Amino acid sequence: MRSLAIFPQRSTLEAIPPRIRTAMLELGINIDHVATIRQARKTVEPDPVWAAALAELGGADCITIHLREDRRHIQDRDVKLLRETVRAKLNLEMACAEEIIQIALEVKPDQITLVPERREEITTEGGLDVITQLQPMTETVKRLQNGGMFVSLFLNADPKQIEAGLQTGCDAIELHTGNYADAETARDREAEWHRLQVAGTMISAAGKRLHAGHGLTYHNVLPIALIPQMRELNIGHSIVSRAVSVGMQEAVAEMKRLLAQR
Repeated sequence: MRSLAIFPQRSTLEAIPPRIRTAMLELGINIDHVATIRQARKTVEPDPVWAAALAELGGADCITIHLREDRRHIQDRDVKLLRETVRAKLNLEMACAEEIIQIALEVKPDQITLVPERREEITTEGGLDVITQLQPMTETVKRLQNGGMFVSLFLNADPKQIEAGLQTGCDAIELHTGNYADAETARDREAEWHRLQVAGTMISAAGKRLHAGHGLTYHNVLPIALIPQMRELNIGHSIVSRAVSVGMQEAVAEMKRLLAQR
């Protein structure tokens, strides 16, 4: 594995109190792309339920799945079986669609992460627009919480969107790290890191759990893990890609060993 480019500068990292830098960080494994391979042939393998079991053996703290309205990868059957078999936290990503809300209320995953969804996108392209959907978003958050679920919102590191997100009464906010992951220069990447850090400070100051995800890999994850108060990272494509070569259990274990460096 090639060396990791760690930023911000060491002096900045040293300013983070050790008690925060070593706080519990959960690793969520998104297994959607295991289901993507299965659905490419409309067959029964590979089974994301088996993949989740192997991910847990590798040390996963959370299994993340996205039940999309178009069912392009994860299926209703997967959600129900994973609720029965996953022993770690089960995190269901979903749009604010009534059909999916009803499934969530029936299955009751441990955590819901509300995300935007467009049929034409390859994968989730950004955070929710809570500002223009504040009332319906707040109502959805309350319905899910009343159903016994912990609710997170997937947002860009935009202070206005975060302020709106906090007004919904959500339990956590997951920051979209796509701009950070896609940055082409070290300067741009560090600038995106600082935006995420500022957003994370807003979220933790409001008493909400700080999560992050999208585009994170073995080569860029550690600086995100070092953001103060970071409590959960959700990673999918990079780990599933690595699993093709070394197996799911080892791919997850490698990421856990890497995060142990924080």
